[in-house]
Amino acid sequence: MNRLGCLCLVVYRRQQYVGKVRFSHFDNHMQSSKKVLLATEKNVFAALNIRTGELLWRHVDKTGLEGNIDALLHHGQDAVLVVGNGRLLRSWETNVGGLNWEIVLDSGSFQSACLVGQQDTVKYVAVLKKTAISLHYLSNGHQRWIENLPESDTVDYQAVYSGGNGEVYALGVVSHSHITVVAYSVEDGEIIKQISVDAPWLSSIQANCAVVGQGILTCVDSATMSLYMLDLQTQSQMTQILLQSLGLEVDPSFHPVLVSTQPNAARTPLSEFFLQLGPEHYLLLQLNNGQIVLGTCKCQQVFQDYQMKIVGNICRQKCYKYQGSLWDKVFSLDSKLLILNLFSAETGRRLLDTTLIFNMDPNGGKPEKLYVQTFLKKDDSVGYRVMVQTEDHTLTFIQQPGRVMWTREEALSDVVTVEMVDLPLTGTQAELEGEFGKKADGLMSMVLKRLSSQLILLQAWISHLWKLFYDARKPRSQVKNDVTIENLSRDEFNLQKMMVMVTASGKLFGIDSKTGNILWKHYLDNIPSNAAFKLMVQRTTAHFPHPPQCTLLIKDKDTGLATLHVFNPIFGKKSHVTPPALSQPILQSLMLPLMDQDYAKVLLLVDDQYKVSAFPSTKNVLQQLQEMATSIYFYLVDSSQGRLCGYRLRTDLSTELMWEVVIPTEVQRIVSVKGKRPNEHVHSQGRVMGDRSVLYKYLNPNLLAVVTESTDLHQERSFIGILLIDGVTGRIIHEAVQRKAKGPVHVVHSENWVVYEYWSTKSRRNEFSVIELYEGMELYNSTVFSSLDRPHAPQVLQQSYIFPSSISTMEATLTEKGITSRHLLIGLPSGGILSLPKMFLDPRRPEIVSEQSREENLIPYSPELLIRTEWFINYNQTVSRVRGIYTAPSGLESTCLVVAYGLDIYQTHVYPSKQFDVLKDDYDYMLISSVLFALFFATMISKRLAEVKLLNRAWR
Repeated sequence: MNRLGCLCLVVYRRQQYVGKVRFSHFDNHMQSSKKVLLATEKNVFAALNIRTGELLWRHVDKTGLEGNIDALLHHGQDAVLVVGNGRLLRSWETNVGGLNWEIVLDSGSFQSACLVGQQDTVKYVAVLKKTAISLHYLSNGHQRWIENLPESDTVDYQAVYSGGNGEVYALGVVSHSHITVVAYSVEDGEIIKQISVDAPWLSSIQANCAVVGQGILTCVDSATMSLYMLDLQTQSQMTQILLQSLGLEVDPSFHPVLVSTQPNAARTPLSEFFLQLGPEHYLLLQLNNGQIVLGTCKCQQVFQDYQMKIVGNICRQKCYKYQGSLWDKVFSLDSKLLILNLFSAETGRRLLDTTLIFNMDPNGGKPEKLYVQTFLKKDDSVGYRVMVQTEDHTLTFIQQPGRVMWTREEALSDVVTVEMVDLPLTGTQAELEGEFGKKADGLMSMVLKRLSSQLILLQAWISHLWKLFYDARKPRSQVKNDVTIENLSRDEFNLQKMMVMVTASGKLFGIDSKTGNILWKHYLDNIPSNAAFKLMVQRTTAHFPHPPQCTLLIKDKDTGLATLHVFNPIFGKKSHVTPPALSQPILQSLMLPLMDQDYAKVLLLVDDQYKVSAFPSTKNVLQQLQEMATSIYFYLVDSSQGRLCGYRLRTDLSTELMWEVVIPTEVQRIVSVKGKRPNEHVHSQGRVMGDRSVLYKYLNPNLLAVVTESTDLHQERSFIGILLIDGVTGRIIHEAVQRKAKGPVHVVHSENWVVYEYWSTKSRRNEFSVIELYEGMELYNSTVFSSLDRPHAPQVLQQSYIFPSSISTMEATLTEKGITSRHLLIGLPSGGILSLPKMFLDPRRPEIVSEQSREENLIPYSPELLIRTEWFINYNQTVSRVRGIYTAPSGLESTCLVVAYGLDIYQTHVYPSKQFDVLKDDYDYMLISSVLFALFFATMISKRLAEVKLLNRAWR
């Protein structure tokens, strides 16, 4: 049994994220403010410290459309959010993240919102719905007035605008007909003016138009290659300006876009605006007394901060001079280097000392958005900071002259699959493995190898002692214990592992489980937005000198087409092994226990023609497949048709249909199919009863738990069904139905039991149901299990319990030998992770306590499962939106490694049966040493006295 002198009992680490940014504003109301406000696609509103990138505060709203952030407006210390398609209007205090006020808006589809100012002061918030417009006080959210929009059944109102002149404009369009402009008075909501302007070329105001300068509505049309301008206050007809007259052309098959800005809601927008004519073609335009002055530059992204009339660009090619342009400057850029410069929007001149050079991450995506903060330095020169968002959802904050302040990997807020890989051996251990792995030549050769290995270990031990002595002389702040790829090695009890995480954006991460540091990352291009991922470990670090190997299957859910990415999970490098090209849609993938000559497990892929391909597909692998073909079975699920089919592999590597289960889709649908984990170990084959007899478990490794849900959602007719099916023969072992119940259903399948959770519509509560299977008092075959040789059906025990909370996900603990008791790890919507002992979900819990039940330590049956605070494994570290829990064994039988992922990532150790194989921290070494030494000396003295006594007796 392992022994450890000191091991920290509380090991946990949480990393918080916000997700992909949708809106962002720098908090500039005070010179000392050091925060940036973010609203993300994960329905999160948060503030980051711009110096460190750490979260200052964060608010997580509901998932889905109900918590969707439609708009973010920022003024001073107030941040106003429109949430849930215009359902709620909230105001937050940006310093501490406190809620100022919240109101419920009238029903209607949200269109737009803006701040409304009057007399150089922002006082109101205007919200435009499909059929109405309302004005609210910025200070308390109270409604000042609400008015119905005229002709809202035919006019599509899309934008709202206010220039600080006491009027609010609602802008609508009748597609390919005309524009409707309605001006409301800020004071009482009275309609001041209503006009209709012919625009047969216009279909969308939001996509084609922007308000520029002194209330000039400017639109661009790709069909006529023209700009159209309308003064909202005085004109009733649009003025057309041909782009060709300005020497401009729109790139083929590109829809032009206008970008304008209004830095102060109490004033009109600025006269400078951007026109995008191509994917990398932007122009700076200026409206001056009805005339347009322009400059142009082909750029990948353009950002702007008109509060100081500063324009910047980030270019991939050269800027070309057009006639009448404001400036002519040249930049060069390679594929991994970004150069940023600031220009004056009034003169077109590049500002001195504003060049920023940034080296892009070669393992990341391309820049997608730029957020710029400009400020005045002490010498009155202009400075700026840039927050770059890339395609892989990474946020990088850069300060002049190109220093990276911090980086946040927001892709980790959407992890889809996780695997833990053992770290490699140290150099010394690897050398020993290489020596003793060879065949010995004789006795003398073995002795020499043993002596050389001992010398190597002695040298490593001396160098370790020297390092400890050298570090002890330094101040603690100067001692570096950073973990890098170069010094990664397996610890004594295999507690430190490499966590390989795959995110929905297509970015892969290698994270050290001990420190939480990202050791490597790799971004995969051209990943479909609806891709499904499956990560498989084909070769571990146990097969030195062969490197470990992981394979990622990326499948398009619409077409079914898939690709394989093979890489080294320790270093993140792409493997030299070339995966096969998959030309047909993939239906199923499974890892076989077969290995090739390089100890890589065989991945079997089944396409839509039911043809099988293997990876790797060497001659040795194909020969093994032919030999074992008759014992390889797999299943396919078609939930749309309610079909569950079992297949067998033939010797010619074709497939044969063995069984089929059809579930009528008009009555119920297949929700999930859950099998057992292949790396699960079962220590005991039975349970000892109170009378000392043994009740043997039904340990079928081929058992599938199929969960179905009724298509009729009526409270009285809804139900949840579960089928236990043998995956080899198709035999239905057990069937259970929970009537008046509905999903979502969470299932855990392990050993001889299945636990699932559902919502009871009859009792309006969450319930657990547990099923356990036993062979009986006699074991049919104690050596091997065969689904084809099972004459007797197993005994089935089932019981249900009431759980006081809904759950987000559920998983069972996993240890190396399966000796430790099992716990269920339950992720709660409140952010807690509960470790529920499996003994509380035992179907054999008796209602009436007997002597035998006491002998078995069975807990008396009680339908309610209470949540005890000591069962929470994340303590006060709330984990938001837990989507999955991954468990892995360690080198210690008592310890299970746990990773919970969702919006946050939480990593910890759990000890279901306490640390029975680890010495406690307060273990008294001095006492035990003293006792041992005392016993040793007492033994020696007693031995001497006994010898003297025997000698004296012999002389008598």
